[in-house]
Amino acid sequence: MIKKKKTVAVFILFLCLLCYTIFSLLVLPSAPVPEDFSNEEQYLQAVKDHDAQKQHTHALLTIGVLLTGAIGFALEAAPVAVIATAMPIYFGLTGILSFEDAFSGFANSTVILFGSMFILGAAMFQTGLAQRIGLFVVKLFAGSENGLCLGVMLLSAVMSAFLSNTGTVAVLLPVCIGIADTQGWSRAKLLMPMAILSSAGGMCTMIGTPPNLTVNAVLTAYGGEAMGFFEFAWFGLPATLLAILYFLFFGKKLIPNRVQIKNTSVQSEHPVYNSKKHWISGGILLIVIIMMALDIVDLALIAAAGALVCVLTGCIKEKQAYQSIDWSTIFLFAGALSLANAMASTGAGSILADLCINAMGGNPSPYVLFSVLFLVCGILTQFMSNTASAALLCPIGLEIANTLGISALTVVLALGFSASAAYFTPVATPPNTLISGPANLKFMDYVKVGGPLFLLTYLLALLLIPLRWPFF
Repeated sequence: MIKKKKTVAVFILFLCLLCYTIFSLLVLPSAPVPEDFSNEEQYLQAVKDHDAQKQHTHALLTIGVLLTGAIGFALEAAPVAVIATAMPIYFGLTGILSFEDAFSGFANSTVILFGSMFILGAAMFQTGLAQRIGLFVVKLFAGSENGLCLGVMLLSAVMSAFLSNTGTVAVLLPVCIGIADTQGWSRAKLLMPMAILSSAGGMCTMIGTPPNLTVNAVLTAYGGEAMGFFEFAWFGLPATLLAILYFLFFGKKLIPNRVQIKNTSVQSEHPVYNSKKHWISGGILLIVIIMMALDIVDLALIAAAGALVCVLTGCIKEKQAYQSIDWSTIFLFAGALSLANAMASTGAGSILADLCINAMGGNPSPYVLFSVLFLVCGILTQFMSNTASAALLCPIGLEIANTLGISALTVVLALGFSASAAYFTPVATPPNTLISGPANLKFMDYVKVGGPLFLLTYLLALLLIPLRWPFF
């Protein structure tokens, strides 16, 4: 019932936007024609005024789309892919963007990189290599509860830097539950660190988490230089180490030790895998990662070639490859890029940037700006897709940075890393949701444990990001 009310509320908001759009476009004056003016100078001035009025109208409509989309994402009134796909359709129909510009996100190389890495990661799971590595490492550290916790965190962080964090947690979940129940240890004290480290570990590489790819795509869309594959590790690695130390010395004590729910849907079956394909899939992924790190060829080309080889060698079947792609993420990312294009071309980003700057006093310190954007994005991403929050806020942050004359890279990276630090709600990431039932965790448990870690991550970001990527 609540979800239905949310859907109705967002639908009404969309209808209001649609009515405002029709009215705004109808009242726009027609383009001037030379015959109506006595000289060319007057005509050119009229054309300039008309274009400025038209652009301002388009900017206001783009801001309307941003607000409607943000509310829709936050309330989960409809699937995020549906909301995101509606954006390029809207921009194309209203003439705010040409068809090519509206749907250019679907041809973006990052979309190819997304899809290819989903297939490469799935090959690791389909051949059983990820499960084999997980089982080996977990049993290696299973001598004590603290040792197992450390091993699980390290493995989760490393695997999620190159594979799906959801897949990583899904693989490790039954193994950890089995050992915890056998030894009489707390499930929650193993599973919560594992889930959060899967988010932290993803910050270390370009492909580790969607916000990193979003940051890279927005930067290149605005004419900036692309980030290197491991360049994110300058902050991602310290953030991961911070999370590990936090749980070892403090955070683990905050995790409740409730009666464990034994009746869960976690699978304990052990299917038989082809050991030869283990190493083939692992070798393909290793070669792809090495080539990405060396930056020899475009990342999307390398990933696509690796995915193709996985299919050709039988590491993953064609149908499984299709099914492994998270199409929701693909459509969300590609659709949201049209919003970034519209904000740049209409000047909507500049309008919002000026509003934000004025709200912060007109000439805020770069550190104040950094803090506000990091905290706003971090809180937003606890309740909606981190890809969506990064896609919505990165263009605004970039425009603010350009207006103030500070490094856009520093500001956009702050937003990207903040979006990845989805620690303190059970709905912030799929891994957080996956462990909530088996670990018998409540909403406030995530807040109590993940909240302090998010604040520590913010302080670390405030120290390290401007140091590695200066404001000026």
